Amino acid sequence: MAQISVRTGAPYARLLSTGAYRGSRVVDNAEMCTMIDSSDEWIQQRTGISQRHWATEDETVRSMAVAACRQAIERAGLSAADIDTIILATVSNSQQMPSLASYVAQDLGCTGPAMFDISAACAGFCYGLGLADSLIRTGAAGHVLVVGVEKLTDTLDAHDRGTAFLFSDGAGAVVVGPSEEPAIGPVVWGSDPSQAEVLTIQSWRNLPEGQDHPHITMEGTKVFRWATTFIADRARETLEAAGLAPEDLDVFIPHQANNRITDSMLRHLKLPKDVVVSRDIIQMGNSSAASVPLALDAILQSGEATSGQTALLIGFGAGLAFAGQVVTLP
Repeated sequence: MAQISVRTGAPYARLLSTGAYRGSRVVDNAEMCTMIDSSDEWIQQRTGISQRHWATEDETVRSMAVAACRQAIERAGLSAADIDTIILATVSNSQQMPSLASYVAQDLGCTGPAMFDISAACAGFCYGLGLADSLIRTGAAGHVLVVGVEKLTDTLDAHDRGTAFLFSDGAGAVVVGPSEEPAIGPVVWGSDPSQAEVLTIQSWRNLPEGQDHPHITMEGTKVFRWATTFIADRARETLEAAGLAPEDLDVFIPHQANNRITDSMLRHLKLPKDVVVSRDIIQMGNSSAASVPLALDAILQSGEATSGQTALLIGFGAGLAFAGQVVTLP
């Protein structure tokens, strides 16, 4: 019997660069409270959010993803022709076919890349990063563009006191390439499908009378409890999978869902006080699949974190799905 040949790629993969785009309309809590019955104090106490970025009508999931990807490619010192794979994470692209990744490839001027979308909500970017790492090490790809993008305002009920103030719009991207040294730890991922219904976006098929677009719905208490117990344990497992102890970590970049969730995870992980912790949610709100890469870009651009440091990433959300890995910062 003939033996099947297999390919092997680079020994390891690494993040080469980041890129970001945030919706241009900044909505502070005072403006938000003209739409919902709430207050700046209540919103900040419950979530830490002081403002959020919303996209204008002209800022689409396509245009925001392209902007973030273009920046990441330029910062990596590459051209669009060097990108042979695009993995795009989103839950807010209303067109199911073709993939949003195919439009992004077209606009960037990529030449024949493998390209696909994934739907894992707030865990989507970390899912994509885990796939990119494997593709490079198996020789299936050379340079992978991983992008998370959302325009969640397209799914908001602007008067829903439980969700309207949480969500935001933007895109974050990274270029992943070959490395001679370990720079992306094992992905730790999974789900709790028994809770699939606690965070959803309605189907277009069965909209209530008088409602013109699907709304995002959430059982906030259940999501909060899951994130502060189950996900905190998964974050610890992600560190252990990379062979690291809490004192080995420089930076912690969790999904920007809620500052209280981040605080709970910090207590659970017992991270040293000098670990830099992303609080991008304060200025950005929750941008689902764009959350982790936007926070990653922000912490690098601000100078709070620097190239070569070790960071723990973890995303978690609808599904309920989670994914995380330890990375060396680009």
